[in-house]
Amino acid sequence: MGGKGRRGPLAAVLIANAVSVTGNSLTFIGVPWFALQTTGSPGKAGLVAFCTTLPVVVSAVTGGPVIDRIGRRRVSIVTDLVCALALAAIPLLHHAGALRFWMLCALMAVTGLFHAPGETARYVLVPDLAELAGTRLSRAASLFDAVSRGARMTGAALAGVLIALIGAETVLLVDAATFCGSALLISLGLRRVNAAEPRRATAPVSFAAYRGELREGYAFLLHARLLLGVVLMVMVTNGLDQGWSSVLLPVHAKENLGGARDLGLLAAVFGGCALLGALLYAAVGHRFRRRVLFTVAFLICGLPRFVVAALVDGTAPLAVTMAAGGLAAGMLNPILTTVIYERVPEQLRSRVTSAATAGVLMTTPLGGLAAGYLIEQAGLAAALLTLGALYFLTTLAPAVFPHWREMDGPVPGDGVPGVSSSGPSRPSPANAATPPRPSAS
Repeated sequence: MGGKGRRGPLAAVLIANAVSVTGNSLTFIGVPWFALQTTGSPGKAGLVAFCTTLPVVVSAVTGGPVIDRIGRRRVSIVTDLVCALALAAIPLLHHAGALRFWMLCALMAVTGLFHAPGETARYVLVPDLAELAGTRLSRAASLFDAVSRGARMTGAALAGVLIALIGAETVLLVDAATFCGSALLISLGLRRVNAAEPRRATAPVSFAAYRGELREGYAFLLHARLLLGVVLMVMVTNGLDQGWSSVLLPVHAKENLGGARDLGLLAAVFGGCALLGALLYAAVGHRFRRRVLFTVAFLICGLPRFVVAALVDGTAPLAVTMAAGGLAAGMLNPILTTVIYERVPEQLRSRVTSAATAGVLMTTPLGGLAAGYLIEQAGLAAALLTLGALYFLTTLAPAVFPHWREMDGPVPGDGVPGVSSSGPSRPSPANAATPPRPSAS
């Protein structure tokens, strides 16, 4: 596609995503640090991570048909506003002296419950908005990923500085403001965009119709061997990444490094190099076999950071390791997105994406709990090496199991049996951050 079109909606989604991801990066660092500061317990910090991620899984399991029926624009706006209110309540209650640990867990659970549907609603709009703008899908999707990477890097660096200057609780107020900004951008930017409005369902609203629509997404995913393999692999690595990001790295920064500032620096280095990796893949990635590149990239971004954090002193060695890991991780999401867009028809995009998101997030509630428990029982170094070894074994899957060869094979031309509304899948080369995606990237 080329030529001029209506580019405002695509720009609105890209900017809203940048604002939202920046805020998520503030939460990503601010909440674990706040939990460690107020409780002093890695185990409780892990419990907060559990309460945040379990509702994400619940909403992803059931949310696909809801997004289609309510409308992608409305879902994005409402979920952003609810997340803003929940995050703002944490520092306000803390300043009033009324915040209890169970309240922190409950408020983070609310953000988790509403975050996934809003993110999915924005993601599934990208192909339609690219067509509306007269922009190639590969270019629009690359921009989507690049914006996410840049915002994640900026937010992580900003979080480290702001926590040191104004405290973790105040950073959460800034995060709440970013959610409000994202909601405003989507509200104004997606007016009169048909793809963002509710779908006119042929069946009336009922539990049976909802269950049927939900089943279609899962049936498609279960019949697609490659997509199912991707979901299972990323499900494990996302759980391990959650343990790393929510407990292991904050505890390591607090006990062995320079505190919140180093934590923000490391996250920013990883995010910046991931942005570079995504842009590099967009430029030359098509020259390489997907499966080989995917496997090598996952091996680089997985085990090494755990080993260096456990065995090597200082911030600089870990920063170099995370820079290499970020560069490799930046190539993962574009590959996964290409595979998904090629194989999932537009009619099922919301439902299959929600099903895949539910799958890859299934272990994330346990990641923080496991990491906190291991630290308290065996120490930080043992926890790092144990989770790193599990990560390494998981990332060998594309090299071991035959169905991963389909990553380099032709795109299936027919719908999956048992899925009534799928139709043929349209090849759509793309490079964006989409579910299922490794959380470390």
